[in-house]
Amino acid sequence: MIAKLRGIIDSVAEDFCVIDVNGVGYLVSASAKTLGKLTVGAEAVLLTEMVVREDSISLFGFADMWEKQWFNTLTKVQGVGAKVCLSILSVLSPNQLAQAVNAQDKTSFCRASGVGPKLAARIVTELKDKIVTIPVISNNPDVLNEADNMVMPTPSGNTEDFSKNEDVISALVNLGYQRLEAYRAVSKAAAENPDADVSTLIRLSLKEFANKEI
Repeated sequence: MIAKLRGIIDSVAEDFCVIDVNGVGYLVSASAKTLGKLTVGAEAVLLTEMVVREDSISLFGFADMWEKQWFNTLTKVQGVGAKVCLSILSVLSPNQLAQAVNAQDKTSFCRASGVGPKLAARIVTELKDKIVTIPVISNNPDVLNEADNMVMPTPSGNTEDFSKNEDVISALVNLGYQRLEAYRAVSKAAAENPDADVSTLIRLSLKEFANKEI
């Protein structure tokens, strides 16, 4: 099993790169976000997942452990193969994925090539009770890594709080806001005001939107 590669980036294509490790070129498929961080001719370290099938052996590369963890989680969902998974990781960072799943936001997943409404619904449904945690991040400064500013996905809390937040999110969606942005505003308002009722949370969430527009 190949878990990590360190070498010189030989070339970067639309959905893969070739990394030269002591004269051996490894073709590594990766998300657009990971590939965008690579520079041809520069040294890089990629965390990898090797997928062995009857007719092929493929390597998939990741900028950090959280992206790799999401890859392994997403590919367990029926209909999400490795290529579709990379497509999702190309449009949503691990942090955004956690928020989209918590918000049950199907629209965000539909932005990825190969993901239609039915598959997006299956993804958010199957993953809604799963928490994808950030694994231990390598202390090696050479490893591409976005641990900073990552928001840990958190459980929904008790049933009463979850139901209350859902009521507020639904109200905001009915007012024309996107579900994901509504989820973010409500989550912030609820965290800062845990005892607030539905009407108060709606007001605080709208205030949050107003502050962003200033």
